[in-house]
Amino acid sequence: MTHTIINPVELGAPRGWSNGMLAPRGGRLLFVAGQDATDDAGNLPEDFVRQFGAALEKILAVVREADGGPQDVARLTIYVTDLAAYLESRKSLGEAYRELMGRHFPAMALVEVKGLVEPGAMVEIEATAVVGGDG
Repeated sequence: MTHTIINPVELGAPRGWSNGMLAPRGGRLLFVAGQDATDDAGNLPEDFVRQFGAALEKILAVVREADGGPQDVARLTIYVTDLAAYLESRKSLGEAYRELMGRHFPAMALVEVKGLVEPGAMVEIEATAVVGGDG
């Protein structure tokens, strides 16, 4: 499915996100709960970039289970406990992102939070996807 990217000129050119994503008619909304990098055994990677990648992989696992793919993700909200670590890791984060999402950049928000539910988690990601429909 293909979303229509909405980037009004007056907002300037976004870098690494889209200002809006218009879903095709007839698509079904999929709301994906916040995912951190915890594995089945309850372990977390210690590295910020690896946590980001693992959380995004879990988001995409939910989307795939609903018969979608990365291109169906319309919105991501990324919660981080350390904005400085995020900023210092932008190049590596971009590589990890593109490995999973390609050049698809949905509407995104990044929020620094005091803490996350899972002790040691530095990143949590939630998503909205639109699967099926005309497109």
